[in-house]
Amino acid sequence: MADNLVVSNVNLEKLLSMKGGKGEGSYAKNSQAQALHARSMLHLLEEALDRVQLRSPDVPFVVVDLGCSCGSNTIYIVDVIVKHMVKRYESSGYEPPEFSAFFSDLPSNDFNTLFQLLPPLANNGGSSMEECLASNGHRSYFASGVPGSFYRRLFPARSVDVFHSAFSLHWLSQMPEAVLDRRSTAYNKGRVFIHGASESTTNAYKKQFQTDLAEFLRARSIEMKKGGSMFLVCLGRTSVDPTDQGGAGRLFGTHFQDAWDDLVQEGLISCEKRDNFNIPVYAPSLQDFKEVVEADGSFTINKLEVFKGGSPLVVSRPDDASEVGRALANSCRSVSGVLVDAHIGDKLSEELFLRVANRGTSHAKELLEQLQFFHIVASLSFDK
Repeated sequence: MADNLVVSNVNLEKLLSMKGGKGEGSYAKNSQAQALHARSMLHLLEEALDRVQLRSPDVPFVVVDLGCSCGSNTIYIVDVIVKHMVKRYESSGYEPPEFSAFFSDLPSNDFNTLFQLLPPLANNGGSSMEECLASNGHRSYFASGVPGSFYRRLFPARSVDVFHSAFSLHWLSQMPEAVLDRRSTAYNKGRVFIHGASESTTNAYKKQFQTDLAEFLRARSIEMKKGGSMFLVCLGRTSVDPTDQGGAGRLFGTHFQDAWDDLVQEGLISCEKRDNFNIPVYAPSLQDFKEVVEADGSFTINKLEVFKGGSPLVVSRPDDASEVGRALANSCRSVSGVLVDAHIGDKLSEELFLRVANRGTSHAKELLEQLQFFHIVASLSFDK
């Protein structure tokens, strides 16, 4: 029964989420690296925001964060966007409009944790936007949650000024069926990720990624207002070879993979059980991404580049190998733990991540030196 939860692509959408709550393995407690990477790209985000068309202050300005997850990073980014746009309005001599922010992710996302992190609304009793912005520890926008897949329509036509999405588009909408079919040459036997897999397996992942991205762009081209901007960040790779998944490959294709093999060798799970689990992530090359944007044709590419994000491991004592091992396990668990739990159950999941931590501890120095993420950064305008 647990196999079906992961293998069934209908259920993947219902199941997939970052680890909720505020525990040690939660996304809320293990998204510091994403925060650091996002902050290092703020100048690129602000460049994208400078291209957004300013409208009448009588019409609310709409900001959407797609794949918001359940940590504080999304709140920080929305705050940056709102404050930057207010400055633009004021420097142009306009009264700033009211702002509306939509936090969107799959229905399985822990929206409760996210909403608990939201600061209170500053606008009490019809305060002005200036008074809202002057209220420290308060937000100056109206907030809403929107559950649903961003590979489909989520908003009314021509309703959104700015779309932002960070560290989400590398997640596939579904596992390619060929990868799960034992009769197919793309069947990913012996592996739980595509790092180092066969060409037919990686091509199936690439095709799924490009199909998904095309659907994403098609939906946004209907929802975005003319003159709007979109800022997208996802895991990427510098290698032309899709079997080399870069940082994602090192995260999921080495010690995480070995931990699954440990469970098989120890007789805790069968080979088949391992082979039926795959991480639905694809780190595209710049060319993979560009092909889809150009084929869609709805958006002007202002910037499309590979950006070095750094390590996903944030540790206070780099010399403490056990802390590095725990950081690796928590990093893997915060993004894949929900899928692992569903596939092998909580007890075996605990055993798996314990082995990831042990292997990470044994290779701590190498991990800190070599585990680096690269991101595709895209700034797109909708001028059609």
